[in-house]
Amino acid sequence: MLPLISKPRDTFFMGDLPTLSHDMLQYLLDVSKHGDFVKAMFGPYAMYFLNHPDLLHKVLVEDADQYEKTIMIKQVLGPVIGTGLFTNDGDFWKRQRKLMQPAFHSKRIAAYADTMVDYAAHLADGWENGETLMFDQAMTNLTMHIVVKALFGLEMGADADEIGATVKKLLEIVDVRFNRLMPLPDWMPTKENRDLRKHIARLDALIQGFIEERRRTGKDNGDLLSMILLAQDEDGGAMTDKQVRDEAMTIFGAGHETTAVALTWTFYLLSQNPEVEARLHDELSAVLGGRLPTFADLPNLKYTEMIVKEAMRLYPPAFATTRLAREGTVLEGVRLPKMANVLVNIYGVHHDERFFPDPERFDPERFSPENEKTITRYAYLPFGAGPRVCIGNQFAMMEAKLIVATLAQRFQMHLAPGHLVQPERMFTLRPKYGMKMVVTERQAVLA
Repeated sequence: MLPLISKPRDTFFMGDLPTLSHDMLQYLLDVSKHGDFVKAMFGPYAMYFLNHPDLLHKVLVEDADQYEKTIMIKQVLGPVIGTGLFTNDGDFWKRQRKLMQPAFHSKRIAAYADTMVDYAAHLADGWENGETLMFDQAMTNLTMHIVVKALFGLEMGADADEIGATVKKLLEIVDVRFNRLMPLPDWMPTKENRDLRKHIARLDALIQGFIEERRRTGKDNGDLLSMILLAQDEDGGAMTDKQVRDEAMTIFGAGHETTAVALTWTFYLLSQNPEVEARLHDELSAVLGGRLPTFADLPNLKYTEMIVKEAMRLYPPAFATTRLAREGTVLEGVRLPKMANVLVNIYGVHHDERFFPDPERFDPERFSPENEKTITRYAYLPFGAGPRVCIGNQFAMMEAKLIVATLAQRFQMHLAPGHLVQPERMFTLRPKYGMKMVVTERQAVLA
């Protein structure tokens, strides 16, 4: 049993709030050094930090029904994604999850492999040798177009671009709200609230049009929206338009942002580790021989997968997750107060030398088939775990591997001289100043 340790307050009145607000990522590393199960104070409020895989398993898997999503998550994301899978709880969540699951069946998502590769190749076609670009923005635009195609069957064009621009603006507002100690009430007549309502209304109108068109034809167009609309439970019940809209928005928000961030950090790490990059190029040459990758190539792109996994260990897009304890919840013999805030410290565990020796070193060999078996269970959770594990995890991993293979065959990415790289916790773990990179055509491809 892991004992509960109360961390001394950093300040008398505000507790650890100033320290957390100044640098949350460093705080997540530091708090894990106090113990595996730590109670810290933020003003008059307590938060329980879970810094050990056994506790992560307990909360996310074994006793998952004893916890629910936090009030902050629902207040900030609720206006945007409604009661989609990410924000709802209980029996309603279980029904929605069951209805959504077939849309993410492995056979279903395999059909999107060619789209992912085609869009990545199209992006690379527009790059010039020696061009400097904001790589994080390029990855965001790429994954946005992919999710629009997968979800709505829309090619890159006017509607797709409008959806992408609207979602980008919404996520910018969400980031601001997550970094605020107290969310502004939605009824306040601020510019932020007016912009939020305007962008949500525009997106709702677009999505509703897609829903009505699908319901009118009743056809399965091969996209996720068709699958969601056709899904029925045991009683023959289907989702309402509101539920379909909320799930579509949830897929949107999670379906491009996290993968774009993972790709950004992956190519940054490759730029800083030429020996790893060289081995990646060897694999791509051996497996692909200069042609574009396909779904059938994925089992042979083993080192590519190891690179992506290690990048997500060092820079997990979802660096932490929070839960509220329900009444009567007991964790490691400690009865948690009702509505106690619990933080699953994914970032801290991923950087813990007990589970990952020399944790700050980029070493894809940690995820070789033989080494991966030795990793402590639940020490690596880029997609969460348990019943609420990311429903799109297979989609995201397939997308990341295919995009890395497509782009790395043709280009090397070099960090622009003088560009400062610093991770920043927003809704996801992003580079604070973006990722300015120089793209250089590979000589092996030119030859």
